[in-house]
Amino acid sequence: MKFLDQAKIYLRSGDGGNGVVAFRREKFMEFGGPDGGDGGRGGDIIFVAAQNLNTLIDFRYTQHFRAPKGGNGAGSDRTGAGATDIVIQVPIGTQVIAEDKEILLVDLDEPGKRVVLCRGGDGGHGNAHFKSSTNRAPRKSTPGYPGEERWVWLRLKLIADVGLVGLPNAGKSTFLSVVSAARPKIADYPFTTLHPQLGVVRLSHSQEFVIADIPGLIRGAHEGAGLGDRFLGHVERCAVLLHLVDGAAGNVVRAWRTVREELRAYGGGLADKPELLVLNKSDAMTPREAASRRAALAKASGQEVMLLSGATQDNLPAVLRELMTRVHAARSVPAALELA
Repeated sequence: MKFLDQAKIYLRSGDGGNGVVAFRREKFMEFGGPDGGDGGRGGDIIFVAAQNLNTLIDFRYTQHFRAPKGGNGAGSDRTGAGATDIVIQVPIGTQVIAEDKEILLVDLDEPGKRVVLCRGGDGGHGNAHFKSSTNRAPRKSTPGYPGEERWVWLRLKLIADVGLVGLPNAGKSTFLSVVSAARPKIADYPFTTLHPQLGVVRLSHSQEFVIADIPGLIRGAHEGAGLGDRFLGHVERCAVLLHLVDGAAGNVVRAWRTVREELRAYGGGLADKPELLVLNKSDAMTPREAASRRAALAKASGQEVMLLSGATQDNLPAVLRELMTRVHAARSVPAALELA
């Protein structure tokens, strides 16, 4: 299935049905009163966050959604039928944004969350509604109210516990493939990953977390360079960042700083998220190179640096245990705030 994280669609809720002019006509009832019914309500446009979806690809082919019009009223005070609603299912983490790409209308960040974005128009009034003590036979009715229409952007931001970041070819896809059932494309050249990948890491029956691999970042990614501009948003919701640095590429401090600068420039609180810094590809370094580069990275970052080989899985259990610990700590903070 192709991955699509952004789409523009047109929405229009249904117009209300028209009210009618009608009079009661029965045998022995020469001057029956007005009995024109009201129109029915137009259909709504409703968005629902669905658990079984992870891409917006369906909206590449279906871009216009129009709810039906409500039924017209009828004689004998019969109200028109209400129109059926249009229910649009989107992946969890989808944001609905106004056409100007600035105003956030809806954030569907919870499973089953349901939001009415465009309300159907109310039905018009039949002439029975206008009967009064001074006007016993009104010949007035009103049309249904129009529905709402708008163009909106759908933007998907994946919801994961851990976000994988790093320069292209840092070994992020290899790491994801060995710790989960995800099968991303892996090759020895930059930008092998062209769209985000999700994987579930299970350490035990009760311990698991979701990890997201995004395309590698390059300098200027926050401004649209490379593939990072579109996909940095997918790690906005992550609790912890796993920053992989290619230890075999040479200047590890420069590589780390490049990614950190992009996270800071992008905003959205990415630079403030807890970061686990890992020097990857230890199998491609001599013990002396691994020690010196690890020390240089620890001095520049001011934090502990873990050593890892995604290819040989050396030290992988320790990295996963540390990730699980940090995910638990990040999850407990919102819970503590709610209890307070």
